[in-house]
Amino acid sequence: MTVLTYREAVCRALDEEMARDENVIFFGEDVARAGGVFKVTPGLYEKYGPSRVRDTPISEAAIVGAGVGAAVTGLRPVVELMFADFAAVTLDQIVNQAAKLRYMSGGQLKVPLTIRAAQGAGAGFASQHSQCCETWFMHAPGLKVAVPSNPADALGLLKTAIRDDNPVVFLEHKFQYAEKGEVPDGEHLVPFGVANVLRQGTDVTLVAVQRMVTVALSAADELGKEGVSCEVIDPRTLVPLDLDTILTSVRKTGRLITVEEAVHAGGWGAEVATQVTDKAIWSLEGPVIRVTMGAGIIPFSGPLEEAIIPDKKRVIEAVRRAIEA
Repeated sequence: MTVLTYREAVCRALDEEMARDENVIFFGEDVARAGGVFKVTPGLYEKYGPSRVRDTPISEAAIVGAGVGAAVTGLRPVVELMFADFAAVTLDQIVNQAAKLRYMSGGQLKVPLTIRAAQGAGAGFASQHSQCCETWFMHAPGLKVAVPSNPADALGLLKTAIRDDNPVVFLEHKFQYAEKGEVPDGEHLVPFGVANVLRQGTDVTLVAVQRMVTVALSAADELGKEGVSCEVIDPRTLVPLDLDTILTSVRKTGRLITVEEAVHAGGWGAEVATQVTDKAIWSLEGPVIRVTMGAGIIPFSGPLEEAIIPDKKRVIEAVRRAIEA
């Protein structure tokens, strides 16, 4: 095992896939000589040259549009959007072109496009640069959505994404770039649609992604001291979603709580709750509880931003409510 930061794991995945397949190309704003605005991709430009690692104009529509074109003509492009929030500028290219071209061509076209984007709050980037945007893409059939929570999954899921013949939106939490973790040496692939049960438990199921995984685990540790046993599940990908693992857990614990760093309306937790109540309602001892950011716009103020993000205290309160229900 090697200890890497989240950003180093992402860079290693790109490096390994570019070395393995000359059709893998990489472009985006400031990703070449500057190594990315979050310093995720240093050294790739020097190693692979300007024909495979390119800086682009500040135009998300152009970046993704070029990525779609490159993908359907035989390359395996990885494109970077500096902030996931800016995907709103290029939703047509993502949801109406990339997501649908394989279906609309009757399978004659493949779109092996990976769209990397940094998302999430906690770093003081304010309202237009701090959202978690995964549910935007979950609503578009034809897209896969990956949400790694640690360096090993960032490495393994990105390599899987690049090799996939379908478009993948690969979301990286910017607050986690400096976090360290053990990463397997050698080839490491993480399959899509396979959740990770990070902690076994019998009293309540906690489902969380990205930064909220750490929050859920911290809450589970504290509750464990009180004799409350929490099972913590990281889906790792939201499309495809490993519902079977979640259902197995809920049938054991009888309680489900989702922990989401996003507004309440339309969150991924609502989809999980709907599917669980549809398929396992008689296993539930009480209502599904969703811990979210409510309906607020993310503020620039550090203390206000911290107040709106779900934390260990709110998760513990939700667990206690679930047990008392």
